[in-house]
Amino acid sequence: MKIITCDNSFSDQILSILNEAILNSTAVYDYKPRTPEVIKAWFEAKRRGNFPVIGVINDPGELLGFGSYGTFRAWPGYKYSVEHSIYVEKRFRGQGVGAKLLEEIIHRARVQDYHVLIGGIDSKHGQYPIASAVRVSTCGDNSAGGL
Repeated sequence: MKIITCDNSFSDQILSILNEAILNSTAVYDYKPRTPEVIKAWFEAKRRGNFPVIGVINDPGELLGFGSYGTFRAWPGYKYSVEHSIYVEKRFRGQGVGAKLLEEIIHRARVQDYHVLIGGIDSKHGQYPIASAVRVSTCGDNSAGGL
C-alpha cells in the first residue's frame, strides 16, 4: 500500500467508491449518486481551500480508498478545526486502508496547523463505525463526545 495525493486522474475511482457508500450505507447523508461534474467541482473546491485529497493505492495503481478534510464551520472560532472523511473501496475494507488514511490525514492537518479533526461516524452502517472509532482512539486522539 502506498499513500498518494490524488488528482483528477482518480476521479472515476473516487466516484465509484463514494457512490457505493451513498447507495449502500448511511456513511454519506445523500441519497443520489454523485456525477462526474460534482466530483470535478469537489476537486476544485479542495484545491481552492488548500485541502488535500489523499489516496492509498496498491502496486498496480488501483485506488483502495481516499480521504480528505475541509472547512468544518466558516466561523472564526473554528479556523483551526476541519472535518474529515475516509472512504474505502468495499473489497479492501478491514485491511488497514482506513487506518493508513487516517494517520496521513492527521499528519497533514498538523502540518497545516489544524488542531481539531472532526469526523461524523454513523452507528447505523455496520461494523465500520466501530472500527473507525477504535482507530481514532488508537491514533492517540481523544473523542470529545457523540451525538
